[in-house]
Amino acid sequence: MARMQRVRCAWASGDPLNVEHHDTEWGVPSRDRRHLFELLTLEGAQAGLSWLTILRKRAGYKAAFANFEPDAVAEFAPADVDRLLADPGIVRQRAKIEATIANARAILLLEAGGVSFVDYVWSFVGGRPIEGSFEDGSLPAETGVSRAMSKDLKRRGFAFVGPTTCYSFMQSAGLVNDHVPTCFRHAECAALA
Repeated sequence: MARMQRVRCAWASGDPLNVEHHDTEWGVPSRDRRHLFELLTLEGAQAGLSWLTILRKRAGYKAAFANFEPDAVAEFAPADVDRLLADPGIVRQRAKIEATIANARAILLLEAGGVSFVDYVWSFVGGRPIEGSFEDGSLPAETGVSRAMSKDLKRRGFAFVGPTTCYSFMQSAGLVNDHVPTCFRHAECAALA
């Protein structure tokens, strides 16, 4: 008897890392501070590169950036930047490295003001995931919400958080469910909202 093939979003094909990321993480609503910082970092690192490149370097990023603990990364000094520029396990671009450190510090400043990073991120969608729309079958690169998020993040000292990066972050962290309706993960992620 032939095995039934699962229907997935079109981008989640080919490389097993893409398939695994799609099937287990992408679009799952995350309310974990460390995980949200990780996804924001990885989406910023992806700018100008393929997502598969970043997935292949994810373990290197975890090792290089203290498992994405904002408190630890905020303490990184210029010597750490130099060390990271020599680390083949990550994208060795100074601006992206410095942005990760700046973003950890911005998280701490936000929280020092009495707002949790998790609550702040989710405030852009009213605390619940947005259900994606597919009138023409394609996903937007950015939305009004991602533009608002980008503008406010930048105002608060975050870097590498343009509207497109913010929308990718929203998709990855489950702030928006952009699994196509025929994808087996669409209903699963919607049920987690």
